[in-house]
Amino acid sequence: KPFECPVCGESFTQNSSLVSHQRTHTGEKPFECPVCGKCFSQNSNLVSHQRTHTGEKPFECPDCGKRFSQNSNLVRHKRTHTGEKPFECPDCGKGFSQNSNLISHQKTHTGEKLFECPDCGKSFIRNSHLVTHQRTHTGEKPIECPI
Repeated sequence: KPFECPVCGESFTQNSSLVSHQRTHTGEKPFECPVCGKCFSQNSNLVSHQRTHTGEKPFECPDCGKRFSQNSNLVRHKRTHTGEKPFECPDCGKGFSQNSNLISHQKTHTGEKLFECPDCGKSFIRNSHLVTHQRTHTGEKPIECPI
């Protein structure tokens, strides 16, 4: 790979790839959304972002017809049909369909608890668990029994 980044040494087969990569070091974001002014380091990220304004969803699930604005969201969705869980916990072998769920799960092994209740100091692995816990202090009951 003849094109090497002078900052980190990563190599690329094309100069254009090196130029794109170098923006991770410089923070340059030359691609601006004409609608809202948000800037991006890669043109492809601008194109994806613009779909938030247009509502375009060009990626369709062949199984159920649900549409997505980004291919990565379609790929993740398709796992609901296949049951694929490509992200495996190295500690216990449990599989997950999303990497973010694996990262949350791994905290159960480390004991890491990042979400602390400001009222009583109790800590939780997930923010959703903290929110549920906080209802014990507020008395909030978000789902009312109809009976």
